[in-house]
Amino acid sequence: MADFQTMRAAGSATRSALIDEGLKAHMNKVYATMSVGMVLTGAVAWAVGTNDAMMAAIYGTALKWVVIFAPLVMVFAFGAVINRISAAAAQLFFYVYASLMGLSLASIFAIYTGVSIAQTFLVTAIAFAGLSLYGYTTKRDLSGFGTFLMMGLIGIVVASIVNLFLASGALAFAISVIGVLIFAGLTAFDTQSIKNEYIQHAQMGDSEWLGKSAIMGALRLYLDFINMFMFLLQFLGNRE
Repeated sequence: MADFQTMRAAGSATRSALIDEGLKAHMNKVYATMSVGMVLTGAVAWAVGTNDAMMAAIYGTALKWVVIFAPLVMVFAFGAVINRISAAAAQLFFYVYASLMGLSLASIFAIYTGVSIAQTFLVTAIAFAGLSLYGYTTKRDLSGFGTFLMMGLIGIVVASIVNLFLASGALAFAISVIGVLIFAGLTAFDTQSIKNEYIQHAQMGDSEWLGKSAIMGALRLYLDFINMFMFLLQFLGNRE
């Protein structure tokens, strides 16, 4: 009996070590995929935003509405097809999405100075890294904040749409403040969720899910970063 208990304890320790090792590899893939997406977004945004002819062709016509709303449509499409496509197709889908997001963000180079964009990106990167590290290492359960954060997210989306017609400076300022706070919270929340979901599925041996989960995690953190950056840019950006 003692030998059996020892073997079972050793087996549990080995399994736990394998899950920890797999988790590190999983999180590295999440961050690496997200980073490639960020590079694609930045490159496309810079290339288009600094080209007057391309800006006129896109933002001087009705095509701008396609560019603005296409990323939102793709996010919903991604959620609908993720279970029916391969991991490689999901990764390609994410990279196409990140490139299209670059088109949507190209106008910031016509509105803000390049220096202020770079400074805001650096501030966002530092804040994101700290918040994501907190979400990964904290023992506190952040799941209780999920509903609150999602309600806040829906609220700022609705308020942003309304403000497209009102053009209220005070409302825009309030949206920016709340937006930074919400996406700061979501960064920590999503990081912990990605970690916990991996551990849960790894224990069940769900290899099919694990193949796509890194791309889904990268998309979640990518959106947190991009949105936090855009809200901070409204505070820190110097206009041309």
